[in-house]
Amino acid sequence: MPDLDFSINYILEDDRVKLIPLKVEHVKSLLDISEEPNLWTYFLEKGNGIEKLKKYVLKTINKRNFKQEYPFIIFDKLKNRYAGTTRFYEYSSELKTIKLGHTWFGNEHRGTGLNKHCKFVLFQFAFETLQLERIGFGVHIRNEVSIAAMKSVGCKEEGVLRNYIPDLKGNGRADIILLSILKNEWFDKVKTELKHKLTNIKN
Repeated sequence: MPDLDFSINYILEDDRVKLIPLKVEHVKSLLDISEEPNLWTYFLEKGNGIEKLKKYVLKTINKRNFKQEYPFIIFDKLKNRYAGTTRFYEYSSELKTIKLGHTWFGNEHRGTGLNKHCKFVLFQFAFETLQLERIGFGVHIRNEVSIAAMKSVGCKEEGVLRNYIPDLKGNGRADIILLSILKNEWFDKVKTELKHKLTNIKN
């Protein structure tokens, strides 16, 4: 089984989306998106504004150097501009598992089908290139839009981490919803269904 090689600059793409390894020079391209209202509502780590965004990007790049995360910047081919970021993390070659998250898009790219294209190339890479058995996800319990989006690309809800993070409004603690997609689900059903959805997206 091929390992995820953190030293390789993987480029994942289809006819609509291109995922490129995130670099410091991408901060300028993401700045306007990072300042959109409500973008960071469900993130513990904030990246709004030039200083926070630079820190956010540098932190995940540093974690890539330590083989802890692999971040991508998302390029929307249809609109010909950068749309947001996503990343792999908690990769285990022994367990053949990985997590996917820290995903955010600018307002003009939401609801356009870009996320489905993004997830397709990421799932394909994880299950077909890396030959992993499982991709895991964690979402704030009140982030209904993200939960629905994950279910729409084939993820299944599997549990709750109770009181897992500080409440975003400072009122106690908050739960995280766990979701996942398995390799056999990808090959048996999800890949075909997701590809069908991609062909029916109206741009």
